Amino acid sequence: MNEIVNIEVTENSKSEFVEKFKKRTKEFSLRAITIYRQLKKSEESQIIGKQFLRSALSVGVNYRAACRARSKAEFFSKLSITVEETDEVIFWIEILVESEIINEQSVSNFKNEGIEILKVLSKARKTLKQ
Repeated sequence: MNEIVNIEVTENSKSEFVEKFKKRTKEFSLRAITIYRQLKKSEESQIIGKQFLRSALSVGVNYRAACRARSKAEFFSKLSITVEETDEVIFWIEILVESEIINEQSVSNFKNEGIEILKVLSKARKTLKQ
């Protein structure tokens, strides 16, 4: 009986985490839209900004896809895409800052959130691989 309760608690905790993380990655995507809207209208900022926005939106959508995976292999694949896209978002933020298209202070919280999301996703992928 105790074993059944532990399994239910574990499943509920996992389900709760998944839902919270879905929300977190969706909010990350929404924040990226806000950043994109604040970019200058110059050609280079719009080109870089679109790449940034595509990868940021991909984080949320691919995490959701991973959660709907039909197999462990599909889950691993979607999770890997999400890791790559999150890392790409961080790269584009760095490019936007270093090229002085956007102020570092205005995106530091967003970048930190991206790094945290990347850590969680990378750890999950590493755990799955083992």
